[in-house]
Amino acid sequence: MPELAMIEAPSVLGLRPGGVEDLPAALLDAGLRDLPGAVPGGRVEAPAYDPERDPETGILNGGGIARYSVALADVVGAALARGRFPVVLGGDCTILLGNLLALRRRGHHSLLFVDGHTDFYQPAVEPTGEAASMDLALATGRGPQVLSDIEGRGPLVRDEDVVAFGFRDSAESARAGMQPLPPSLRTIDLEGVRAAGAAMAARQAVDWLSAGPGSGYWVHLDVDVLDDAVMPAVDYRLPDGLTWAELETVLRTAMSSGQAVGLDVTIFNPRLDPDGRIAVRLAECLRQGLSALPDRV
Repeated sequence: MPELAMIEAPSVLGLRPGGVEDLPAALLDAGLRDLPGAVPGGRVEAPAYDPERDPETGILNGGGIARYSVALADVVGAALARGRFPVVLGGDCTILLGNLLALRRRGHHSLLFVDGHTDFYQPAVEPTGEAASMDLALATGRGPQVLSDIEGRGPLVRDEDVVAFGFRDSAESARAGMQPLPPSLRTIDLEGVRAAGAAMAARQAVDWLSAGPGSGYWVHLDVDVLDDAVMPAVDYRLPDGLTWAELETVLRTAMSSGQAVGLDVTIFNPRLDPDGRIAVRLAECLRQGLSALPDRV
């Protein structure tokens, strides 16, 4: 297994303080620190949280998220430059921007977006201005420039180089008035995963991502893609979702291709897991997935 740079990114700038910032420590203590090849990758602290919605952009902490993304990109980029596989432990989903910025500085990459939500809201209809509901839209160049064009490098990933996988929020987001996903962005929702089976659906996603002209793909994992019955430790709950076995299959398929260049894990809230059992199970799921990474010479 390659060296795994365990990078702590406990930002809740795109959400709110309330427990998600404890994710890195909880998962490291639950077993990730002891994974074969795991090495400390650094910790990126977030600027102070501002609870006031910016009147110009309609987003909470837009400037802070932009600054944080640059700082996180520096750390992720350093890990990549050393030949390590970054495992970035959030935090909320806006850490995706810093991870993709690190890749965008290096060239052209793709994105496997594994999330129970599509995170494609525009500020006008996001009820509280939380950018964690907008990260995929921002990464593909939609939204206020402060976050959709960081360092003048937007979009951080092209529509055609994204696969949104496992989401189940279509009815909810349509009722809220979220902008629709563009047809150029490939999707396999939860129903599609179930119809094809997790292994076949994951293989289809990997084939799509590997067929492009880029230099590999990043894997974004929001743990609310899991069934609410086994992953209640999230702030925005939805019924249904992937089983542990299905998620392990998806991760193993994504990692074994040789095209994955990094992984982030977001939204798990340890304060909603008082006995730590979910953290241990999540760490084991990640271990199963990461163990499929091919050796690097």
